[in-house]
Amino acid sequence: MELSHKIMARIRLGLAALLLVPFLCLSQSTSNVTEWPLHDNGLNRVVQWDHYSFKINGERLFVWSGEFHYWRIPVPELWEDVLEKIKAAGFNTVSIYALWSYHHSNPYTLDFETGAHNFRSALELCKKTGLYVIFRPGPYVNAEANAGGYPLWITTGAYGTLRNNDTRYTNAWRPFFDEVSSIVSEYQVTRGGTVITYQIENELGTQWVGDPRDRVLDAPIADYMEKLEAAARKNGIDVPTQANAPNLNAKSWSEDFASGTLGNVDIYGVDSYPSCWTCNLTECLGTNGAYQPYKTFDYAANFEEVSPTQPSYLPEFQGGSFNPWGGPRGGCPKNTGPDFANLYYRDNAAQRVTAMSLYMLYGGTNWGGLAAPVVATSYDYSSPISEGRGLTTKYAETKLVGMFFRSARDLTVTESIANGTNYTTNPMISVTELRNPHTGAGFYFTIHDNSTITTREVFKLMVNTSIGALTIPRHAPSIVLDGPQSKIVVTDFKFGSTHVLYSTAEVLSTSTVGRHDTLVLWVPTGEAVEFSIKGAKQGIMTRCAGCASYDFIQGREQLTVVIPSKERGMAVAIIDQDLTVIVADRSYAYSMWAPTLSADLLVKDNDTGTGTNGRSTDIFANKTR
Repeated sequence: MELSHKIMARIRLGLAALLLVPFLCLSQSTSNVTEWPLHDNGLNRVVQWDHYSFKINGERLFVWSGEFHYWRIPVPELWEDVLEKIKAAGFNTVSIYALWSYHHSNPYTLDFETGAHNFRSALELCKKTGLYVIFRPGPYVNAEANAGGYPLWITTGAYGTLRNNDTRYTNAWRPFFDEVSSIVSEYQVTRGGTVITYQIENELGTQWVGDPRDRVLDAPIADYMEKLEAAARKNGIDVPTQANAPNLNAKSWSEDFASGTLGNVDIYGVDSYPSCWTCNLTECLGTNGAYQPYKTFDYAANFEEVSPTQPSYLPEFQGGSFNPWGGPRGGCPKNTGPDFANLYYRDNAAQRVTAMSLYMLYGGTNWGGLAAPVVATSYDYSSPISEGRGLTTKYAETKLVGMFFRSARDLTVTESIANGTNYTTNPMISVTELRNPHTGAGFYFTIHDNSTITTREVFKLMVNTSIGALTIPRHAPSIVLDGPQSKIVVTDFKFGSTHVLYSTAEVLSTSTVGRHDTLVLWVPTGEAVEFSIKGAKQGIMTRCAGCASYDFIQGREQLTVVIPSKERGMAVAIIDQDLTVIVADRSYAYSMWAPTLSADLLVKDNDTGTGTNGRSTDIFANKTR
């Protein structure tokens, strides 16, 4: 956890040397790329995974997910509204807890039929909306729920010790777990639904006695995990099982870490709350040490040790913080607001995380006796979608990176080339370079070298491209990081028939309608924009609201567009008649949308917007509902 980006860079010295090799040579050879095994669980090949990412029906997927609890909004008629807002922000997956206490309030009756207890309609709506599902049935879920989600009758002592293989406890959880598994099995992606993984238990990191590296098994707990997985399989679950280790120290349940060990699941994951999981910062002196605003953590080293042949997966990553009694209304916006969303989600992707789920995406309300004693009635959780289902500034900021993840398909297969401060003209800025070994697409993640320092820094960036090494921007003013921010600079980014050589503005979205491509870029208000289209010959600016000036610069192999300062508004450039580039400042981009035309779960470039006359500039509606 204490390894810095600089130390990781030294670990990868051999890869860093690749920076000295002309990129054209790299793009033509994958001889140095490790051949990673492609896994499945032996029951089907619908859901597969490897070192890079998940594959669903043979298609790579960047799992961009958020947590949604149907029992915290127990009005089924409102679920579709929340799910549509999740989809609109670029998410392709939702994560759902079942709650044992909600369905099994006494030892004698189970309720999966009345009102919101019947969560089948939530799973049906996910399919209708076009959202994959990570289903997490517990039995223990935490979620700041009373007794961690256990029904109180299980805590009397009559059922023995909990969360192990005690027969009394086993007999207690079976009716609930069997029924949940049976219902969910009908909605798996293997049967035409959208459930892609099934979690076994939650935040149970005690597979090992003592130091996990000694591999001394805690047999009763491992046997408990084994029994849960066997029950899920018996009741029809055939998608991969997953775990959610409680912290970077647990190292539990991964086949890569201890092959063939009792209790292992198919896919390892770890949760992380780098800020603080409550508004009361004095409580956050545990796993992550004393709270430091915007301090980032090294997940890459953990995944390299514990699950190197699996996707780097964060089944719970902090979306916000819960409300304690007396806590501020709306959660903790000062600790986990828009800047938090900007910085951390990009930093995770820089560490090759290709599957992460935000906890919470919509928090809702703790009705009745649902809440643990430390939690208030509100479970707003500083979520992007507020307790009242409103869209917040944090939602808008999260949408910017979510729509990028949706468009950046090459991000699902990348190698980490190197990182450090040697990429820029400013030693205060650190850069991580990821590159797709098959397509040559490059992703440069920029961040303050010390992420807790929030000064305004300007710099130029040294990149490798298909036409050679460049220092960018070449004509516009320098790139800026102002405050706790991160920026993703792309090189050789391709979609449709368009080849973006580089862009100092971030990609927001892409679309292809007929033979016409549309690229949408955004930049913080007042900053410069420079992008270059490989193979382009000419361009015209049809609109430039917020531009004092602009320029088209023709190179031998590319056309470069320069906007020295982009104030509020939208610019529209037509390149070679078959590409429209829209450039928006942040405030304008916040209210832009790229709706999907179908429930296609992968959202291809030709599935966003309608377009007219061969142009797709009208797909982005600058309005909110």
